[in-house]
Amino acid sequence: MAKCAYCSTTILFGGKRNGDLRFCNDKCLQGGSLAIAATQLPASEVAVYVGKVHRGSCPSCAGPGPVDVHTSYRVWSALVMTQWSSRPLVGCKSCGTKRKLGDAAFSLVLGWWGFPWGLVMTPVQLGRNLFALARTPDPTTPSPALEKILRLHLAAQAVEGRGRLPAAPGAVFK
Repeated sequence: MAKCAYCSTTILFGGKRNGDLRFCNDKCLQGGSLAIAATQLPASEVAVYVGKVHRGSCPSCAGPGPVDVHTSYRVWSALVMTQWSSRPLVGCKSCGTKRKLGDAAFSLVLGWWGFPWGLVMTPVQLGRNLFALARTPDPTTPSPALEKILRLHLAAQAVEGRGRLPAAPGAVFK
């Protein structure tokens, strides 16, 4: 069985192709195309841009940095349906903490109501949020996750033809 080149999901039937690569849907095809373009960006320009964003002000609250990726986890359920997700936020530590606490509270209230996955995934997502609160990114250096997100952002801008680097790094994620 084939696997999606972007999200690694198993593809049973169909899918989309881009050369030798196979994707599960149009969204992954677009993301995969961006990922390919992102690998072709000059490393020096990406490093300069990542450094500017990391040292800049928070795009969420305009407060002081450092800016990095803070991932929160959420689950909600309704009888036989349960949905869980990871939600990355490019922002300061304070905004990341607020998001993690908010998603933990959201999951605590709305996660339990599905059988069986709500009962299983709610403690998992709550635990992931607690772990994420205890382990924040190193404030002295940008994380690989920040570089990946910003690299994809630069690739999207290059594909759209808006130039090589955005003019205002802090305004990218508003």
